[in-house]
Amino acid sequence: SCSRPSTRTTVVCVLFLVIVVSMSMVLYFLPGCTFTRTGCPKENSTAPMEPVYPNSTTGEPFPWAELRLPASVRPVHYDLTVNPDLDAMTFTGRTVISMAVLHATKRIVLHAADLTVTKATFQLGEGQARVVTLLEYKPHQQVAVRFPEELKQGQRCVLTLDYHASLSSTYDGFYNSSYTDKDGKKRVLAATQFEPLYARKAFPCFDEPAFKATFLVRISRRDGYVALSNMPKAKTTNITGGLLLDEFEKSSVNMSTYLVAFVVATFQSVSKNVSDTLVSVYSVPEKKDHTIYALDTACKLLQFYNSYFDIAYPLKKLDLVAIPDFLAGAMENWGLITFRETSLLVNNQSSPLQKQLIASVVAHELAHQWFGNLVTMSWWNDLWLNEGFATYMQYMSLQHEYPLLDIGNHFLTVRFRALDKDALNSSHAVSARADTPEQVAEMFDSVSYEKGASILLMLNASLSGDLFRKGIVGYLKKFSGSNTVTDDLWNSIAQADVTQQHPNIPGMMNTWTQQKGFPLVSVSRDGDLVTLTQEPFLLSTDATESAPSRWHIPVTYVTAGCSLTPDCVQVFTLEDRNATLKLSKDVKWLKLNFQSTGFYMVDYGTAGWAALIEALTENCTVLPREDRASLIHNMFALSRLGRVSFRQVLNLLAYVVNETEAAPVSEALAQLNTLHLQLEKRNELDLAAHLKSYILERFEALMMNQTWGEEPCVSKQELREALLQTACALDVPDCLQKASDLYRQYANGSARVPGDLQRVVFSVAARSEDGWAELMQTYAQSSDDAQKRKILQALASTRDTRHIARILIEGLRGELVQTTELPLIISAVSGGFAGSLLAWDFTQQNWDALIKKFPVGSFAIQSIIMSTTSHFSTQTHLDQVRNFLGSLKKRGSQMRSVQVAVETIMLNQRWMDANLPDLRHWL
Repeated sequence: SCSRPSTRTTVVCVLFLVIVVSMSMVLYFLPGCTFTRTGCPKENSTAPMEPVYPNSTTGEPFPWAELRLPASVRPVHYDLTVNPDLDAMTFTGRTVISMAVLHATKRIVLHAADLTVTKATFQLGEGQARVVTLLEYKPHQQVAVRFPEELKQGQRCVLTLDYHASLSSTYDGFYNSSYTDKDGKKRVLAATQFEPLYARKAFPCFDEPAFKATFLVRISRRDGYVALSNMPKAKTTNITGGLLLDEFEKSSVNMSTYLVAFVVATFQSVSKNVSDTLVSVYSVPEKKDHTIYALDTACKLLQFYNSYFDIAYPLKKLDLVAIPDFLAGAMENWGLITFRETSLLVNNQSSPLQKQLIASVVAHELAHQWFGNLVTMSWWNDLWLNEGFATYMQYMSLQHEYPLLDIGNHFLTVRFRALDKDALNSSHAVSARADTPEQVAEMFDSVSYEKGASILLMLNASLSGDLFRKGIVGYLKKFSGSNTVTDDLWNSIAQADVTQQHPNIPGMMNTWTQQKGFPLVSVSRDGDLVTLTQEPFLLSTDATESAPSRWHIPVTYVTAGCSLTPDCVQVFTLEDRNATLKLSKDVKWLKLNFQSTGFYMVDYGTAGWAALIEALTENCTVLPREDRASLIHNMFALSRLGRVSFRQVLNLLAYVVNETEAAPVSEALAQLNTLHLQLEKRNELDLAAHLKSYILERFEALMMNQTWGEEPCVSKQELREALLQTACALDVPDCLQKASDLYRQYANGSARVPGDLQRVVFSVAARSEDGWAELMQTYAQSSDDAQKRKILQALASTRDTRHIARILIEGLRGELVQTTELPLIISAVSGGFAGSLLAWDFTQQNWDALIKKFPVGSFAIQSIIMSTTSHFSTQTHLDQVRNFLGSLKKRGSQMRSVQVAVETIMLNQRWMDANLPDLRHWL
């Protein structure tokens, strides 16, 4: 029998094991030893590790393992022929790619997805073309040709690929669409959506933004159809099968593949020549009369941008095309901008608020012809250089060219929502890593668009004179036709500052683009000394975060003595954590961030808030409307952060009984309505009823003051839309009665409903069985796209669960209601008490169908996730959302929007747990 080992024996054995393990580790980490498939060589070697390549579809090694393409070969020109068959919903194609060899290589790697290549030939220099074998690695959507001998630097070569594929049914690549004409006949068409990574689904290509080239495109079509591409049509020839082949001019500019586009449809157009450019707007024939406003707007804004950028639009033509079934709002393809119909078409009776939307989208896409097309970001991590600039320019150009559209309120609201999203720990830096297709898709979010635009507004506001414009003009001219990174922009603006009034623009702006979030500036006052302190405004923190972030903040402020005009503004740059400034003791209060042009929030402390609230209570016009709105927004945000009590929020809102401007009223109602919905979803119905009473106590007088007829002023339309939507949602009898009366007049043809009132009037009508059925019929028959969207939102906001289920199914089916409207439907359903849980259940049950229609990570999927979960605030809902989204794995678990959804619910829960007892007391 074995005896128990002695203590001495145990110690010796343990010591022996430690020595063995230590020797093994020393050998493993021996300097200069590179472990390869054959192990560690006896002598130290400087030879690189042998790369491990994946297997292609044939089983042979695929000669590239990275997501990004190698830089050894560069495309110079594409000769592209596409032959769509709109009966079979397929297409064939031939792509001839002329390339330059930049570095010696034995491989050419490019992109192709869902394409069947039937033949590949390769020609080196002036030599004979020969058939080559094409390898494919589907996980990376790449194809490659390997060569036994190296291609030499400086050589030219041509790769020709014949292929066929099905037209896409998911709104990306080369996809099929349809509409029903006035005679009830179904008309089919084909269009493209290549941004960000979908050109590879239409033709084999180097599908990265830095691989710019020229293009010559040919498209076959049936007689009666029109074919469009980026360039003007050069000629048309008859080909076999009774088809026509349209050949377009070779592009006069180098383009990234995501900007290539073509459309084949039975469209008609209106046109106008302006600044040596033929501007045309295309639509289905039945809506040709709805294109005039877009045409006039495009012509006017094209002239503005030509002048502002001091660079003429470089193409001979500019087409704006309304696609009946289009997922994105619009796409800036060079010379062939595609739009959703609701983003381009308005009729003669459309309200100014509806025209504001059209003008805004047109302004955004036209700005892209310079920012994005002429100068393009090198990779998607700097997407904001495209989207942030186009967003900023859309607002700036409309303020200059269309002041009556009063776009300022909308831009202000956009900045508030961007701050809300960027306050989450799950946010990201403006310039952020984006490697996988899902990460690239998720870069199309509020950080790239709205935060990007906001920091440009802040920079422009902090620079003297015309320096901002000079800087961006210099940037466009220097990098015309090229690709850039963020530093190129900041350096260009700094170089324009010849007098060195702003010595460190790159250093300042990098603090806003290279780290996520934004600062909270706290104000404390002691006599004539004001201390400003900055810290990150983060609603939740991550234990893995490094040292606290710091920003270079161009702080603007006004005081009680002068607070209404830009002349009153004083500027103070806060670079360190703390800084002080002097203020006369006689000054009763100061307000930071004049007109909310800075991307930061402010906490004034107990005494500072009390002074501002007293000033607003005495005279609310002592501050501009933007500043009053920003105080409301900041106060709610600070409550969410836990820096102020909800009692202080209510103290500030006491002044709104005297408020008459759209911006502060809309912001207050948006915040209170969100809280009301959260209380309902927690089944805190008594407390929700008290909050309803509070809202009406503050706003009912202003609600009753609103008219129900035509209103030409945009800001007054925005005001009454916010007020009356809230009033009818809260079942105010007068609102319900007037909405019902107006709907009856509309239904019998004796009156029209103003555009800004359509959603509230139709929503009230949709509460009844007959009204819902009538609206469903009106939706099917209407050709007014703006009105149809309002009807759809009303149908989805019904309180009848049977109708909610039907409209969700119709959106998924895509026949009566286009599937592109499904995110809008789900959002409207989620916004109601009756439909919120139905929308979440529907999303879970139909997830696989949703991601077949909308790519994982796309804005549509982000919208669906957030709209169905953002109002949850209980542990039960948190567990449900976390478990479901976490179970998706490759079907969506990795998305940033999943982190955002979970974090949002946790924050809602935290706020409710902390504030419910006090809410019950105060309300």
